[in-house]
Amino acid sequence: MTNSKMSAKRFLIGKPILKINPLRIEFPYSLDDLNFVETIEFSDGYDKKILTSSTFLHLVDITACVLGVSYYKLLAPFEIVAPEIGLSQQENDFILDVYENGLGEFFARNNLKRFGKITFTSTKHDEIKTTKPDLQNRILLPIGGGKDSLVSVQLLEKAELDFTPFAVNPKGPIISSVKKINREPLYVKRMLDPEMIRLSRQENYYNGHVPSTAINSMIASLVAMLFSYNSIALSNERSASEGNVEFDGRLANHQYSKSIEFEKNIASVLSKATSGALQYFSLLRPFSEVQIANIFARESRFDKAFSSCNQNFKLSGHDGSLWCCNCPKCHFVFLILAINFDKTRLISIFGQNLLNNANHENAYRELTGLSGHKPWECVGEILEAGASLYTLSQNKDWQESVIVAKLKDDLVDFYGIDKLKTAMNDLMQISSNHLIPDDIYKKVMAHAL
Repeated sequence: MTNSKMSAKRFLIGKPILKINPLRIEFPYSLDDLNFVETIEFSDGYDKKILTSSTFLHLVDITACVLGVSYYKLLAPFEIVAPEIGLSQQENDFILDVYENGLGEFFARNNLKRFGKITFTSTKHDEIKTTKPDLQNRILLPIGGGKDSLVSVQLLEKAELDFTPFAVNPKGPIISSVKKINREPLYVKRMLDPEMIRLSRQENYYNGHVPSTAINSMIASLVAMLFSYNSIALSNERSASEGNVEFDGRLANHQYSKSIEFEKNIASVLSKATSGALQYFSLLRPFSEVQIANIFARESRFDKAFSSCNQNFKLSGHDGSLWCCNCPKCHFVFLILAINFDKTRLISIFGQNLLNNANHENAYRELTGLSGHKPWECVGEILEAGASLYTLSQNKDWQESVIVAKLKDDLVDFYGIDKLKTAMNDLMQISSNHLIPDDIYKKVMAHAL
């Protein structure tokens, strides 16, 4: 595969350029003699004094390095340089992690062996001199349009914590969900270089998955500084830490930038870069998908607004129905919601019973670990899916559905009844492996279960 592709010796990350009226930041990149510029545009109402803050400008530099993955992947050279950007050793290691593990799926699916071979060079600083910003005690909450971030909404509302919905390039389910939240959102416009998009569609350039959560999290850190938020709360559950497939000596994870490992890395980087002023954590990290679905089922206001379907939610925008009913995300979300939703209600959301369609058998075999590897999608753990499907086989409302009836015996043969029951019991336990601040944790958990 690699022989038919173009090649580049190095990827250059340039110094970001700030412009005002409206406020926008230009991020220049180069792959040898190919040049690109990405632009991020912010809404009005920000604190203009922040624009000259050394802390903010340093976060802009870190953001430039992270956003670069979208351009780097066109040719994926071994050398990455940022000669005009000064980073600490920790920040340098963080950026390298974004490119190596954040692009793990991209490398695996393009059969590119890069782990341990990529070099990233910036202007080294033992200690970056920044000042601690005075940020208000409130939460910036990224909204993805799916069930997870809306469960965070439910919990924050119940806990009476001050939060603001946030999104990059909002469309489709994000907009419809935010309307149901009934809070003024903060939106950011991200404009990818059109030449990068054009080249990515050509045969002699690479294309593939990028760590979008890492990208959006860094953009969120700039918004937090500009509009004064001391917390960024993601909605990543514990199953996001499970990888997909072994490749090139390590586990490639489609959801790496949603994993607890990445969360710890970026939380530490953002805290140190802001002298402890900015917190970063996932509000749903203690929970399994089953528990999240249970919380989500308590309210119906988002039933016709949310969607986790990536097939109907592409870069070009949302078009058509909220659910394609044929992708791994649709299959998994239907399964996990079936544990907690009334059957009639769930079918009204999707328009059909996905577990009663024989054509979906192979998809559910992959999701439950009975065949192949875990799909390259943001879906739960394979044992979690297996235990959920087995649990439905004990439910009179679902046990006669084609997929449930057909896979039940195979699940029992593969895992054993005891393991499936134990797994479901474990899914109902709260994990202590999270970064939620104590004060927020106590208030949220009072309403969680």
